[in-house]
Parts: sequence; structure tokens; C-alpha cells
Amino acid sequence: MDPDATANITRIERTYYSLNSLFTLSASVIWGVNTLFLLDAGLNIFYVMLVNATFSAGQIVFEVPTGVIADTVGRRASFLIGIASLAVATLGYVGSSVFHWGLPGFILASVVLGFGFTCQTGAVDAWMVDALDSLGYSGSKDRVFARSGMFTGISMLTGVLAGGLLGQLSLAIPYLVRTGLLVVAFAITFAFMRELGFTPRSFRFARFGEESRKIFGTGITYGWRHPVVRPLLFTSLANGLLVWYLFYASQPYALDMLGRGNLVWVAGVITALFALSGVAGNSLVGRISHSKLGTRPAMVLAWTSAGMAACAAGLGVLGLVTGDGNPAAFAVLVVLLVSFGLLSGILGPVRQAYINDHIPSAQRATVLSFDSVFSDVGGVVGQVGLGYAAQAASKAVAYTIGGVVYFVAAPLYRLSHRASNKDVSQ
Repeated sequence: MDPDATANITRIERTYYSLNSLFTLSASVIWGVNTLFLLDAGLNIFYVMLVNATFSAGQIVFEVPTGVIADTVGRRASFLIGIASLAVATLGYVGSSVFHWGLPGFILASVVLGFGFTCQTGAVDAWMVDALDSLGYSGSKDRVFARSGMFTGISMLTGVLAGGLLGQLSLAIPYLVRTGLLVVAFAITFAFMRELGFTPRSFRFARFGEESRKIFGTGITYGWRHPVVRPLLFTSLANGLLVWYLFYASQPYALDMLGRGNLVWVAGVITALFALSGVAGNSLVGRISHSKLGTRPAMVLAWTSAGMAACAAGLGVLGLVTGDGNPAAFAVLVVLLVSFGLLSGILGPVRQAYINDHIPSAQRATVLSFDSVFSDVGGVVGQVGLGYAAQAASKAVAYTIGGVVYFVAAPLYRLSHRASNKDVSQ
């Protein structure tokens, strides 16, 4: 390969890693304390999950329209708009707490958060894939996704640890820090992210409806009607149903099981361990891809998703059997969360590479956004349903239900594998 092309590929990869890492750092500062912040603001666990579900619902509403921005104006513009929206919405969270705007204020801020994240969803990944393809890159992209996952995992680890420590001083401080980091992310994106392998098109608001229908139609054609991709869409649905509740409920659930609800920094440490386990999972992807399992990614996805389901159900059973204020049970809880994170760290990049291999370049950002819609639908249903179960019964019951339901992902990955083999044979 030409030395200039090799240098450009290295630059693209480094830019991709840097953008994802900084974005994750800015986002993750609040992740370890978000549920505790909302509870401290006067919401109960059901309202907390309702606020989070509103975020997911906002993503559903905006996912396809923001795909118009990414596939017309460009991935860079989409990412910049997303960062700015997230900064405004984060300040809205602080305002809702300080000025006692209550549930309506948090819901409004969550809608803006949903818009911001949809502008980011798939845009940076599609930018990287298009840029590498335009430069003649012939390597395995799951290596790039896995390495990015490692960097973002480290960023998340740093963010949640810092957020937990800052939250011990005041639960509002991590939100202010996040806003500052987003400003820095905006500046770096503006300066260094350039479109390669993609030609932006002019976008007029008068054509917004037409473009949205076109994008949605593309998602149907290359997603829903694709025999390999369609089962993957339903795995996104199942993933969203479980993971959002599992992650955000883990903060108060762990502190309740420990019997020390005032130790905010512990929630940060637990979230950091979750991130670290994800990094460990990412680091195993390279070995898996070079083994015999590397030729059967759908089988890897099936087994890892089944393991994740077992861990989630185990969290629920643990709470039902032991109850609160049990340090030994708390230790088991940490092991289960770490195991879930490890398996999730394997599943993420393998799934990213697998679905990208079955999507044409011109439709890549759109179909990835369409895939995210299914995850968001699952997130809405899961957070409202499991949040209600947690409020009406217990968090342990909700964990058990979520884990059992997530077992459906394994046969869906096997179905995708069979469809892929059929395509190859034809």
C-alpha cells in the first residue's frame, strides 16, 4: 500500500479513537451518579426510569430524521449538532434540580438529550468506515471497532470514577464538568474531523419529509427486508429492553444491597469496574477473530448474549434470596455485573463488524440509525415496564424479568447466522 495512504489510514483511525474517547469521557462523567441524582431531586425509581424512557423515546422520534442530516449534510455536521444539544440538555438537568422544575423539567431535558445522541449515533462509525474504504483499507474493521471500544472503555472508566468522587461532594458537579468537556469535544471535532469517501449533499427543509421517507425506506430495504440484518434488529430490541434498566438501576440496587445508601463514590467505583470489564472484553475480540470462532461471529454473539441474560437473571435472584444490607451478596453482585460487562465488551465490537459487513456504504449511517431505533424502542418498553415492576414489587423482580426476556437474543443471532450461510451458498 502507498505510504501516504497508510499514513492517512493511521490518521483516520487515531481521529476516530480520539473523538469516541473524548465523547465517551464527557458523557460518562454522570453515568455513575445519574440515578442517584434523579432520586435526590425527588423522583422515585419509576419516575427515574420514566425520565430515562423519555430519553429513549426521543431517540426513536429523532433517529431517522437525524439520519437525514448525517446522510446529506454530512457525518461531521451531525456530530457537531449532537454535541451542542447534549451540552444544553445537561445544563437543563441541573436547572431542573436547582429550580425544582420536577418531572416535566427532567422529561424536557431528556428529549433534548435524545436528539443529541441520535445526531451522534452511527455518524462517527459511518465516517470512519467510509474514510477507510476510500483509502483502500483491506484490514479487519472489527479490530478498529475493538480498539475503539478499549479506548472508550478507558474513557468511561475515568469518567465514572471522577463522577463518583465529584458526586460525593455534590451530585450536580459531574453535570457541570460534563458540559465543559462537551465544549472541548465540539472544538476538537470542528478542527479535526473531515469527510472522506462521502460527498455531502445540499439539504433544504422543504425536502425534509421527502428525505425522511427516503431514509426510512432505505432502513426498511437494507435492514428490515435483509434476512441477515432483520434478526439483528430484534436483538437490538432485546438489548435495549434489558441493558438500560440493568445499568441505571445498578447504582441504587448495589448501595441498597451494601446497606450504605450514602456512599456515592461506591456507585462510581462499581460503574468503573463495569467499564473496565468491558475493556477486558474488547481486548479478547482480537484473539477471538483470529481463532476458529472468528469465522462464526453470529455464534459468538449467541453465546455471549446468553451469558449476559444469565448474569442479569442472576442479579435478580440474588436480591430475592438475600435482600438488602448483605455485604456478601454485594460481592456476588459485583461479580455478576463485571461478568455482564465482560461479555458485553465482546459482543459490542463483534456485532458492529458483523452488521457493517452486511450494509452497503451509501446506506450505512441510515441502517445503523435504524438499528438504534429498535434498541430505543426496547429501552422505552424496558425502562417503563421494568421500572414499574421495580416500584410495584422490587428491583430484584425487575432484574429477573429482564434477564429471562433477554435469552431470546441467542436464537435470533443463530437465525441471522443461518441466513448469512444461505446468502453465501447462493
